Amino acid sequence: MNALDTTLPAAPRTIAPAHPTHKFKLLLRREFWEHRGGFFWAPVIAGGISLLLTLMAIIVGLVAANRAAEAGTLELDGVNVSGLDLGQLTQQMSPQDMAEFADGINLSLFLGSGWPFIVLAFVVFFYCLGALYDERKDRSVLFWKSLPLSDAQTVLSKVASAVLVAPAIAVAVAVVTMFAFMVLISAVVVLHGGNAWTLIWEPASPLSIVAGHIAWIPVYALWALPTVGWLLLCSVWARSAPFLWAVMVPVFAGVFVSWFKLMDVFNMDASWFWTHIVGRLLLGTVPAIDQIYRDDLAESMSNNGLENIVGDLSFSHQIASLAMPELWIGAIAGAVMILGAIRLRRWRDEG
Repeated sequence: MNALDTTLPAAPRTIAPAHPTHKFKLLLRREFWEHRGGFFWAPVIAGGISLLLTLMAIIVGLVAANRAAEAGTLELDGVNVSGLDLGQLTQQMSPQDMAEFADGINLSLFLGSGWPFIVLAFVVFFYCLGALYDERKDRSVLFWKSLPLSDAQTVLSKVASAVLVAPAIAVAVAVVTMFAFMVLISAVVVLHGGNAWTLIWEPASPLSIVAGHIAWIPVYALWALPTVGWLLLCSVWARSAPFLWAVMVPVFAGVFVSWFKLMDVFNMDASWFWTHIVGRLLLGTVPAIDQIYRDDLAESMSNNGLENIVGDLSFSHQIASLAMPELWIGAIAGAVMILGAIRLRRWRDEG
């Protein structure tokens, strides 16, 4: 007789529910892959265009300098230079000239790495404007609501993508662009008899610029919250043309306040409303806009020259921006609008 099988059946496997942080990570990954053209390729292309234009400008400048040297019209401190020899040119520079030269290099590095940030302003603005409207338009909101994902997780993933993921990618691309720019001009210096280390890498401050870019990310995240919250609120609320609603409502409010002089009740000028209400709702995605509110950038440009822009956007100045009352007041207002967008998404699912 066969022996009886006394083995017990295996217990069914239980699948642990996904952790909320894992869901949020997947939502961030989804946002990136659905919008990688704007988040990644747009700043990469902008950085590439910056390098291409730099190369073209270098070629044009070298051709003009060589022609001037051959014609004997290239002068340095009143002395004719027979050839384009950077070593010969820099030997006659005074310490003050070298200091100004270093400021010029830092400014060039900053401007050369700034193109991805220009693109970032448009990418974040239009991403937030269509983030919740597009999913209602194509009815994909019904699919996402059928998944075990809350409205808060979905909306906050879009907020994090706009104020953290997109700026972090822009910073990374800007840093790569900046060092590629340094390599490019270093090659030009070496090919024309100069020492790239003493002329480019030693006087420049690329690490300080990188530190300022990294410290700028949390400042941008907080400063952009009012604009991000307002755009998401319009995106989830508007039945059509969210761009017109997002732009025209603040603008018409500004016109109404200016027309009827409502700010006179508070002994304030109408320009305050345009700056702190309309400007904060529409221009928060523009990088370094907070420096204009601090008057540091405008003052440096008008009084001390463009070279001091790099200092005003350094690590210490970016950290100091976190103490601005306008930043935190705007962040609270943005959080309230984001909360409103979360609640509206729970029932605003029509096409």
